[in-house]
Amino acid sequence: MTETFRVAFVCVQNAGRSQMSTAFAEQEVEERGLSDHVEIVTGGTDPADHVHDEVVEIMRELNIDLADRTPREVTDAELEACDLVVTMGCSTLDLDVDVRDWALPDPDGQDDEAVRAIRDDIRERVGTVFDDIEAQLGTA
Repeated sequence: MTETFRVAFVCVQNAGRSQMSTAFAEQEVEERGLSDHVEIVTGGTDPADHVHDEVVEIMRELNIDLADRTPREVTDAELEACDLVVTMGCSTLDLDVDVRDWALPDPDGQDDEAVRAIRDDIRERVGTVFDDIEAQLGTA
């Protein structure tokens, strides 16, 4: 199999939800043996200076370190080259690709319990996305 599936996780600041999604997607790629078949893109339309502190702390509970990650801007060209773009509830994108909006609350400034709930929801959703990706790639 030579096909590569490109999936993007995008939000405005690329400092919370999309960073958590990307980290869980990276785990899925590794656990499912898809490193030769899936490329992950992440970014924001107006990136922050750093990943939100509460997100770093809550992800650390799962032994996932986001402290050294830097939010980045994502271009329309990058997103157009994807097979799937997942937005976090802030989409104004008009792309000619499959766009799924998860309509998740922003974890910035939330208490630990709220951020944990968002994290756990994201983790489950990412797993479902990768079930779909495997089905499309025919690797399941």
